Amino acid sequence: MKRWITICSFLLSVIGPLFADSGEKEKERVTESGNVMKEILSAPDKGIPGSVLNGTKCVIVLPSVKKGAVGIGGSYGRGVMTCREGADFKGPWSPPIMMASTQASIGFQIGGQATDFVILVLNDSGARSVLNNKVKLGADASIAAGPVGRTSEASTNASMKAQMLSYSRSRGVFGGVSLSGATLRPDGDANNNLYGTKVTPEQIVKSEGVTMPEQAKLLIDSLTQATSAKTSQK
Repeated sequence: MKRWITICSFLLSVIGPLFADSGEKEKERVTESGNVMKEILSAPDKGIPGSVLNGTKCVIVLPSVKKGAVGIGGSYGRGVMTCREGADFKGPWSPPIMMASTQASIGFQIGGQATDFVILVLNDSGARSVLNNKVKLGADASIAAGPVGRTSEASTNASMKAQMLSYSRSRGVFGGVSLSGATLRPDGDANNNLYGTKVTPEQIVKSEGVTMPEQAKLLIDSLTQATSAKTSQK
């Protein structure tokens, strides 16, 4: 009996990491993010103004963030980011970059409910910051609650001075929300798991040595269809 326990323990030590590194959890995260983005972009009345989305450099989706994941009243979210390709971030949407977020007070804002978050990165400097570093929103990068409504005149809104705009959806209610104080960072291990090799966010954005995951099709197609501005190649 003791011998079998030893054998089983050995097998688990060998097989366990294989499952952990297979990328299945990351693929599920990409799929969930695509579903969230499609549903939000398909909302008939309220949603992200087209004028805002067309000028966005990167889109970050954090599906089903729950209160209490980190400490009392804290939250920990995992999701994906896709950026426009090219040096000026005006090309097609890139393969997904796995992202992680923490926020000490977000639990108070969402009232304990699982909440989807969408963050739009509006300029080149903001995009480069979040690609290369752990960024604290409101300190390292300015962020504001995003304008809502298909016909919103976002260009005249004071929030457009921010580097990023943030939105939340809980129990079907969608609207701008402040995420000041939250942190965002590329999830290096998750990226390696998803693509099966060690890869940097910059390489993913440039599609260097990576293939677009099948699970990202819904996310990329939804954003491509929703952004009417012409895209340029790299």
